Amino acid sequence: MDLSFITSYFVPVVMAGCLVTGYVVKKWIKDVDNKYIPTIVFIEGAILNCIVMNNITVETVVGGAICGLASTGLHQAFTRLIENKEN
Repeated sequence: MDLSFITSYFVPVVMAGCLVTGYVVKKWIKDVDNKYIPTIVFIEGAILNCIVMNNITVETVVGGAICGLASTGLHQAFTRLIENKEN
């Protein structure tokens, strides 16, 4: 598997899209449990990366799914950074 997609321009676009979706689901849709958010952004990342790359291969699906999960980790890191500054 070629991981050179990480240096691509599209990775931040897919990650930002997943980050926004995860934030919206967490803050504004109260019926969704937080444990489902990584699964939602995982699937969204896979689909969004296929759309952005205009190609459906195993690499684009897996790369998008990784970007979706990375957006969850990015949100957690940012949240903890902000919470530590407030305390």
